[in-house]
Amino acid sequence: MQERVLKELLRDRVLVLDGAMGTMIQRLGLTEADFRGERFKNHPAELRGCNDVLNLTNPRAIEGIHKEYIAAGADIIETNTFNSNSISLADYGLGYMAREIARVGAQIACKATAGTKTLVCGTMGPTNVSLSLGGEIDFDRMAEAYCEQALGLMEGGVDLLMIETAFDTLNAKAAIAGIEEAQTILGRRVPLMISATLTESGRLLSGQTLRAFVNSVIHARPLSIGLNCGFGAEGMIPFLRELKDLDCFVSCHPNAGLPNELGQYDESPERMARTVETILSEGLVNIIGGCCGTTPDHIALIKQATLNASPRRPVAKPKDLLRLSGLEALDVLADDFLKVGERCNVAGSRKFLTLIKDGNYSEALEIARGQVSAGARVLDINMDDGLLDASEAMAQFVGMLTIDPVTAPVPLMIDSSDFDVIERALKLIQGRSIVNSISLKEGEDVFLDHARRIQRLGAAVVVMAFDEQGQADTFERKIEICERSYSLLTDKVGFRGSEIVFDPNVLAVATGIPEHNGYALNFFRACEWIKSDLPGARVSGGVSNLSFSFRGNNPLRKAMHALFIDYARKLGLSMAIMNPTAPIAPTADMDPEMLEAIDDVLLCRRDDATERLTEIASRCNAAAVSAPKAAAPKEKHQLTLGELLISGSADGLEAQLDEALERVGSAMAVINGELMDAMNRIGDLFGAGKMFLPQVVRSAAVMRRAVDYLTPRIEAEGKADGVESARPVMVLATVKGDVHDIGKN
Repeated sequence: MQERVLKELLRDRVLVLDGAMGTMIQRLGLTEADFRGERFKNHPAELRGCNDVLNLTNPRAIEGIHKEYIAAGADIIETNTFNSNSISLADYGLGYMAREIARVGAQIACKATAGTKTLVCGTMGPTNVSLSLGGEIDFDRMAEAYCEQALGLMEGGVDLLMIETAFDTLNAKAAIAGIEEAQTILGRRVPLMISATLTESGRLLSGQTLRAFVNSVIHARPLSIGLNCGFGAEGMIPFLRELKDLDCFVSCHPNAGLPNELGQYDESPERMARTVETILSEGLVNIIGGCCGTTPDHIALIKQATLNASPRRPVAKPKDLLRLSGLEALDVLADDFLKVGERCNVAGSRKFLTLIKDGNYSEALEIARGQVSAGARVLDINMDDGLLDASEAMAQFVGMLTIDPVTAPVPLMIDSSDFDVIERALKLIQGRSIVNSISLKEGEDVFLDHARRIQRLGAAVVVMAFDEQGQADTFERKIEICERSYSLLTDKVGFRGSEIVFDPNVLAVATGIPEHNGYALNFFRACEWIKSDLPGARVSGGVSNLSFSFRGNNPLRKAMHALFIDYARKLGLSMAIMNPTAPIAPTADMDPEMLEAIDDVLLCRRDDATERLTEIASRCNAAAVSAPKAAAPKEKHQLTLGELLISGSADGLEAQLDEALERVGSAMAVINGELMDAMNRIGDLFGAGKMFLPQVVRSAAVMRRAVDYLTPRIEAEGKADGVESARPVMVLATVKGDVHDIGKN
């Protein structure tokens, strides 16, 4: 049945799902011989209890059970395939037959429904292992098992599929991935139901809350999400109320109460029907049926209860709602500002890098705990360092984060320039994460491939404003790349706008390079455009990049970040990767002169904005030594060659170079001596935060002028020595990619 037709049915009335299969099989009193049949009479393993094998050995019995439920009024019957996967069936030595058993189970159900309007649901249980708890089975193996089962069920002709009794969300995510793969192989889709089972704590066995579970599986675009098994219909009511605002349909098929000491279910059809009437009167469900212990008698009374009941109406969610989760749900509204903790990043924190290199993961975990305690609502994790096995480091640290009581509730941002690292991490996380990042720098084919794999694994995505031509720095380039990326992700991959976060590149301002003067203003304009023109999409940025020019002057950097965030938030910035332990400083407490100078830089209001801010930075930083002129009251023409270079002044440069040539007798000796000594000193000052980037840029310009002046003399010296033809060649290169890739590599 087409999903559109099924949705119309669910809007019109409450559909009834059938009851338990196992209960009915137990009633038949089958022997070991019935389970073996002729086909498995010499099979070495005990098969009693392997209900799914009856699809092959006793299909008439299974068909008869289906017909009893149809006669009782079931609108949907479930195939006898709860364990028809190669992992569960391996216990019986039948893992290799999973696809066949699933296919035959579907065919039996379809035969039973012939001539009726009853739908066939291919049921898929949780397997007998837990990915979140670890073990020999990994995500890929489980996804493969579910793919085989889904292929069999779809080949057998089911109308819809159901992942049911989900107790571990990571298992359910593997099932979704497997089903997606099966649907790709067969070239068609069937509607998907997803149903979880809760413990008495109200959480899944793997620790997630119900709302977190919803957020973690919503990427599958399921027909319905619901609850089954558990502790009976009455115990489900509070949790069904939690799903009242869900934007898809809701299902419920509870046990016939709690099992007694003999493992039997005592809740009568009449009592269960009364509880179902309460559920229906509150308009909590669209599909209702029975699980363990229920029989056709239960289903018949449930059917009667639904005849005059109104179905639950899905509630439309805001199109810009971003759903994330760790063990707990995080729903991010359009006006929320999300702080992403940045300190668990080997490229951005020397302390964190040292701890990871030393294998001190316990202390590294304390950094993550501190970020959460300080207000980070998402944790950015990056292990990209040339001396680390990034994949192993990421896997180990993510494993610790997802079980720690402080960090486990929080969603993760998986940050890497190596997509294999990203993919491995996502396969370890039961929550809904954010990937940071993908871009068009390697072309559309790679971009789309990565995006599809991210969506299949259930994550949102950060997209860098970067394409085949390079990193966007102008407003026009930023919006061109963002618009193109948005169109590809929404039209070709199926991302919702709210699942896309754009990073239009926060680049350093006040560098001393005129082309950089408009970087902040271009970012602000891009924020505003993205918010108005790309529905649902968010804007993020690495704020610390902005003030790189003034590394070492923390008061000034904090002020720059505060003003930048203030402007950007008003225009659409909704997420920032930052250190939450360093709170955003209130601008009212800042020096007015500094604020005005920062404003001039950010808004590109004056040609001399960089020079003015650099002067203020030098004054406000007691440790800053901007130039020797502050310590030596010489006139500029009296400065030594090295002092000229450090001061960034070219006044009298040529005269000083001539004097140096006379002293040392060689142009190369001047470069390798006084000039390089001065450049090394500049590097030390910049590294210590005692010199700022605009000053370094000015010094570099003086150095370039000095080298240009000396070049003819170097060439002349080479000819005189007869070594011109033997001049060596040096090749310099940077890492391909954006500023983040370069930093990480």
